[in-house]
Amino acid sequence: MTMLGRTANQLYWMARYIERAENMARLIDVANRMVLLDVPGQAHESVWSSTLEVAGYPEDFVTFGGQISSSGVVLFLAFDDSFPSSIFSSIRAARENARALRVSITSEMWESINTTWLELRDYDSRTLFNGGVRDFCDWVKERTHSFRGVTDATMLRDESYAFLDMGLAVERADNTARLLDSKYHVLLPRDEHVGGSVDYYQWGAVLRSLSAFRAYHKIYSDVIQPRRVAELMLLRGDMPRSLMACFDRITGQLESLCQGRPQECQRIAGEIHAGLRFGRIDDIFRQGLHEFLTRFIARNADLSAQVEQDFMMLQRSRIPA
Repeated sequence: MTMLGRTANQLYWMARYIERAENMARLIDVANRMVLLDVPGQAHESVWSSTLEVAGYPEDFVTFGGQISSSGVVLFLAFDDSFPSSIFSSIRAARENARALRVSITSEMWESINTTWLELRDYDSRTLFNGGVRDFCDWVKERTHSFRGVTDATMLRDESYAFLDMGLAVERADNTARLLDSKYHVLLPRDEHVGGSVDYYQWGAVLRSLSAFRAYHKIYSDVIQPRRVAELMLLRGDMPRSLMACFDRITGQLESLCQGRPQECQRIAGEIHAGLRFGRIDDIFRQGLHEFLTRFIARNADLSAQVEQDFMMLQRSRIPA
């Protein structure tokens, strides 16, 4: 391992911040879709309150001083510059890391992220709500996709790329788990049976927010069922945003970075990967999907902290969600 710890840290977190911005847009999008369903007995405030819970930021919103409402939560998660995980803050942090990494990334990567930042600064609450929340979320996803496309097309597959790819996968796995948990544990109406009509539309909203709606119907050719949605997004390695696909990438990159020298982060990643590879969806539902996802999110955070300790000489017990 020859890369400086500081450079590795900046590459890793640049990728995480880019992915976090997209993930936050997806979280806003799925909540917005739930609200538009106008489910009987489900208050809009409860949807947005649950979104904050699943994102892990209810205390930050209280500090922000906002009221639980569509506009208040959307503005907080999208534009609050004092909230470190908002879309605005994430893109800003990614750009700051990219500026410090000009010799380690390609000029096309810098131009992509810098253009995104400049365009984002032109957004405000009026522009957001006049243009539509869904259109804004789509714009964020389009810009982050553009950055990753440029990265894949122009970057040498060396240690720098390995840290970028690993950071993306760690952040993506966390988001997929949180989105699934938001639907199954929090947003499902208490008087609605799993498999009911409202349940169908809610799972459809989650699948669309994970860019998995068409893939689901191509694979299963059936009505949307919670077990199959969970199986698709947890255990199938051919689904790009699944936990399994993320850990295929993480374990592969760690193998190349460790170069045969055992590291604790590689052991943790291998343990999580094996659990997904040999896991069965019936066993996961038997123990409880929420409980499984909660444990996964905590273990994924442990892995990220250990990666920083092993490669970046940083002692951190838990990476912020």
